[in-house]
Amino acid sequence: MASYRWTQEFPGSITVCDRAGIILEMNDRSAKTFADQGGKELIGSNMLDCHPELAQQKLQRLMETQQTNVYTIEKNGVRKLIYQAPWFQEGGYAGLVELALEIPAEMPHFVRDEQTA
Repeated sequence: MASYRWTQEFPGSITVCDRAGIILEMNDRSAKTFADQGGKELIGSNMLDCHPELAQQKLQRLMETQQTNVYTIEKNGVRKLIYQAPWFQEGGYAGLVELALEIPAEMPHFVRDEQTA
């Protein structure tokens, strides 16, 4: 199977950690987002150390319960969707993935059910 490194130049931030919180991968956008904390030099460090206490507690709970956390933020006029979810390898919990995607202030929302699909 071919290996594609499409994630590196993907326009959203992708950060992957293992089950202990150790950062395994960061794409280019993630490294740029966290440049002031070390960028790709953060790989191998614990992502919990990059967050304030309350966020650390929430992330720890997410890892312990293997749940998904989704929310939006706005910083410097840029809105983002943050999607934190467990990832699995061979059926076993392997860690957490965080996607951060820029979103417009207003965006369409479509309801697609069987009647309107």
